[in-house]
Amino acid sequence: MFAEERKAAIVQRIQSGRPVKVGELSKQFSVSESTIRRDLQELEDSGLIQRTHGGAISTRAGLELSFTEKEIRSLDAKRDIAQAAAAMVQDGEALLLDSGTTTLQIAKALRGRPVVVATNSMDIAQVFTDDPVVEVWVLGGTYRKTTHSLVGFITNTSLQNLHFDKVFLGANGVSTETGVTTPFLTEAETKRHLLKAGTEVVLVVDSTKIGIKGLCRICQLEEVDVLLTDHGADPEELAAIGEQVRTMVVPTGKEK
Repeated sequence: MFAEERKAAIVQRIQSGRPVKVGELSKQFSVSESTIRRDLQELEDSGLIQRTHGGAISTRAGLELSFTEKEIRSLDAKRDIAQAAAAMVQDGEALLLDSGTTTLQIAKALRGRPVVVATNSMDIAQVFTDDPVVEVWVLGGTYRKTTHSLVGFITNTSLQNLHFDKVFLGANGVSTETGVTTPFLTEAETKRHLLKAGTEVVLVVDSTKIGIKGLCRICQLEEVDVLLTDHGADPEELAAIGEQVRTMVVPTGKEK
């Protein structure tokens, strides 16, 4: 097992609500206790867990929010980002929408447009249930309940045979140090296939994701063509990110 896989497994165990002990993890993964302590320190530095004497416990910052919690968090900003994203779309284009709450808002902004939308999200597909104009493709895969996404081997294999004009990609964290990240290993792998399937990759994240260093890297910032976000992020962090990828900060609320 690679170190990244081991740390992902540790986080998943902690997210189940059970505290962990260094000795138990050492035996489970057949590595030394010093290796486990190093893993826990790195996870704590990323804000994913809280270390305790002899082990670790969950921290709300480290838990992946439910889809419903994500959907209502920064909703106005997500809607504004979605409008800016939809404005980048030309009629007749083939689009790939990643699963997520910001991309869900993009789908809503695209209703009635003569475009093709492919997605690994059943929530996004359902946005167009009664839309006579938008052609919808749903990618198969393993259903991940936390994010309402289809991921894994079937999804990845399908994406290898498809190509789109634009990919709208979501993420849990964006920073100059770790790049574009998500807490879940299988989802990170599928997102890597998503970004490879498009001519232009647009990363759409609200400002709460800026500066967050997640566990599993999706890609480096340089692999993204455009980053769309709102003004709520730390200006210095945004400026640093802007040196690595073209960054568009959309006006939100009273800024309009």
